[in-house]
Amino acid sequence: MVDINAVLAANRAAVADLLAAAEESAEYWTTPRAPGKWSPAQVVEHVALSLEEGGNVVAGKPTKLPSLPFFIRPLARMFFNRVVRTGQFPKAKTNRDMNPEVGLTTPADARPRLEQALAAFERECTARAASDGLAPSKAFGNVSVTDYMRFTELHTRHHIKQMTAG
Repeated sequence: MVDINAVLAANRAAVADLLAAAEESAEYWTTPRAPGKWSPAQVVEHVALSLEEGGNVVAGKPTKLPSLPFFIRPLARMFFNRVVRTGQFPKAKTNRDMNPEVGLTTPADARPRLEQALAAFERECTARAASDGLAPSKAFGNVSVTDYMRFTELHTRHHIKQMTAG
């Protein structure tokens, strides 16, 4: 069984690394790294939204994250399991609701935004771990809350490399 405290710490470390990348991207904060790509400001907003909506998934609340038909979920679950097992988050497109039109005004705004989103995610994960330990995802089916947290950490780390110019 995975220690929830270790997974909480890994998520905190991923957010800290994203914040460090945000600070380093100040001179091109609102500039997309390439045509059709996100700016660092949009990347941070996307990750914050993902953390908030991930907390909603874990809590069993309505979410902006995709809801897949039950017969598609086994395929999505294979993707989820591969990400958690390998630690590699592949390139993928997000759904429209998670695609930020704009981001935060400055890198300094990233810290409170991400810390608030992470705190909400952690609250829901800790509460769920203390009850049945399952995150009721409408995309992947019921998954362990620690695996869902690991998936979220890897998602955050996936976006860190998108914070660099060019």
